[in-house]
Amino acid sequence: MQNYTRSLRINDADVLSRILGRYDENIRLIEDKLDVEITYRNNRLKVEGSKENSKEAIRVLTELKECAENNLKTDKDTTEYILAVKDKEKAESFSDLNSSVVCYTTKGKAIHPKTYGQKKYLDAIDQNDIVFGIGPAGTGKTYLAMAKAISAFKNEEVERLILTRPAVEAGESLGFLPGDLQEKVDPYLRPLYDALYEILGSDSFKRNMEKGLIEVAPLAYMRGRTLDHAYIILDEAQNTTPEQMKMFLTRLGHGSKIVVTGDTTQIDLPKGKRSGLIEASHILKGIRGISFINLTADDVVRNKLVQQIIEAYEKFNFSKKE
Repeated sequence: MQNYTRSLRINDADVLSRILGRYDENIRLIEDKLDVEITYRNNRLKVEGSKENSKEAIRVLTELKECAENNLKTDKDTTEYILAVKDKEKAESFSDLNSSVVCYTTKGKAIHPKTYGQKKYLDAIDQNDIVFGIGPAGTGKTYLAMAKAISAFKNEEVERLILTRPAVEAGESLGFLPGDLQEKVDPYLRPLYDALYEILGSDSFKRNMEKGLIEVAPLAYMRGRTLDHAYIILDEAQNTTPEQMKMFLTRLGHGSKIVVTGDTTQIDLPKGKRSGLIEASHILKGIRGISFINLTADDVVRNKLVQQIIEAYEKFNFSKKE
């Protein structure tokens, strides 16, 4: 097979260092994955390999260069993700994801999409009144929705935030937990509180809670209400019944937006109960203003082992069906 040589000019030593990675780990990763040889000479990174692989290696290196020039992450995880996503499938560069900042945490950390799936999810939220974010743990479904909601609240695009979850968890009944009703349901809503504290700050959160501008409540509290000028997030929606899901979605009032998040592989409903999230995905598809975004293991932004665990379970469940 004939080898081809392609090159990419790098004039800045710091940019080059960040492209190479710690102990050249990025370069070694690209060489191993694409079966190419990469060298640096005369201010150029030179790639030698098959026609297709050398072209792909230059694409990955160009993406890393853009990230380095914009002072964005160029670690091994970044390189692995760029390698996993073919440029022809995407309309924008990886560095564009990092510049799509939703908001900042109280510590000044930028919150932005880290995968193309997450960017698609955020775009859908901008463009629709109701969005379903469906996918496994670690894909940022809830956190990004919270960031969008808090940003809209701060910018006075909505008057209040309403965050809710069904109080259904694996194997434990609320009746057996100690404390009053609020103390019983708080553990189920803790992930929502955590995101609010990090993005909004505890003082601001408490102030707005006291004013009734932020509400964190179990799903049952939504019944009989019409929610105008609000940003409403339903988390863990796989644990709703079809009746609960219909009840919740029909709370949508004027000037409001709903984001529903859930993982259809983690349903904790009693045996024989249908998931309202799964049913809604069949009933509501095709309605203008409602969008369904399916995130996958490729969108996991936790420890890489989480992605591998999800993929292993998917393979196992697929083999059981055959």
